[in-house]
Amino acid sequence: MSVLPGDTGPLEDAALTLAAQAGDVSALARLLERHRPGMRAVALSMLGPGPDMDDVLQEAALVALRRIVDVRDPQAVGPWLRMVVRNNCRTVLRASRRVEPMEWLPRPSDGATPEQVLETHAMRDWIWEAVEALSPTVRLPLVLRYFSTGVTSYQQIAEACAIPVRTVRSRLNQARDALTHALAATAAAAHDDAVRRTENSWHEAHETLAAAERGEFGKVLKDRYSPGVDLLAGGERLGGAELLLAGMDSDLAAGVRQRPLHVVAGRSLVVWEMELINPPNDPDHCPPGVAWIISLNAGRFDRVSLYHARRPEAVH
Repeated sequence: MSVLPGDTGPLEDAALTLAAQAGDVSALARLLERHRPGMRAVALSMLGPGPDMDDVLQEAALVALRRIVDVRDPQAVGPWLRMVVRNNCRTVLRASRRVEPMEWLPRPSDGATPEQVLETHAMRDWIWEAVEALSPTVRLPLVLRYFSTGVTSYQQIAEACAIPVRTVRSRLNQARDALTHALAATAAAAHDDAVRRTENSWHEAHETLAAAERGEFGKVLKDRYSPGVDLLAGGERLGGAELLLAGMDSDLAAGVRQRPLHVVAGRSLVVWEMELINPPNDPDHCPPGVAWIISLNAGRFDRVSLYHARRPEAVH
């Protein structure tokens, strides 16, 4: 079977997919362009014409950027892209009924090690560089939506960022559009090693907790955090380094421990998602989890916003 110029056969799909999985930006762009008519047809059939359809196609492109490495059969990338669009459409349709399942966003499997999660979720260096080029206002909602595992719904992002849900939607639209242009502008540049940065952040999260258990969290604050670090929750400033230290000491004294589940590590924004493990004699002391959303300034932790996962409501 030969592949002619412009052919959309599976062999050329396979070659482009393998190149994209190796980090070739132009190959991924060609794949998306080749399959855009089929992707658009799926969106149109499910949503009809309008802004929702356009948003779904933009979002599908971002999912492809993140998850092209997950395609096991490179010759079947076309059906995979259409499946992404179909799942996006279902999310939009269900959201209109006030439900927002995130079927296609990756979840850490039971028993997954940090190394396995890292291999699955680490972004290509050039994608990180494009994310870093976004304004902080739109960067945070986008990072939470696409690269966290526990703060992904519009409602969760709204609570974490202390903004209305409609603002989340607007900023995500801005972010997707800006990221499309930023990717094109940064594709050929030399970038930091995102995988190594993520590995280092995993290590730092573990070391921070270990130091706290040794009674050395104050030293971590002095060495790693800005002197005027802000601690926030729900968008409101609660205090600074003293409150961070007091809160950590209080949880440890109560027998609460934290276990890192997922890490997102950029140059200006880090997210540590933690499981909160309560003592057996006080199982409801803390919510089941917390996300540390950390802004960096000159390499130091400058602002820490805590988002606590809600405890599932009891079924009566």
